Amino acid sequence: MILEVAILNVREGMTADFEAAFRQASPLIASMKGYISHELQRCLEAPNRYVLLVRWETLEDHTLGFRRSAEYQEWKRLLHHFYDPFPTVEHYEMVLNYPT
Repeated sequence: MILEVAILNVREGMTADFEAAFRQASPLIASMKGYISHELQRCLEAPNRYVLLVRWETLEDHTLGFRRSAEYQEWKRLLHHFYDPFPTVEHYEMVLNYPT
């Protein structure tokens, strides 16, 4: 399993619209091959900052499958205009899961 992590800084005054658009966009990513789950969490200290966590079966399911799909183009249309600056996306693999 690969964990995709993106810190999303949403433009001031746009958080409600962003959250609504994210709800609309969620089925797009959930429909992709290799998708396991995702969650969006809002920062308590900076309410316009979110973290997006997406679990994929493989790195390629995200970087090649989703990013090169028509679904990604719609995801981009719905969400990318909210970000300032544009987020950096990183991928992680499990080292330790405690307790197991």
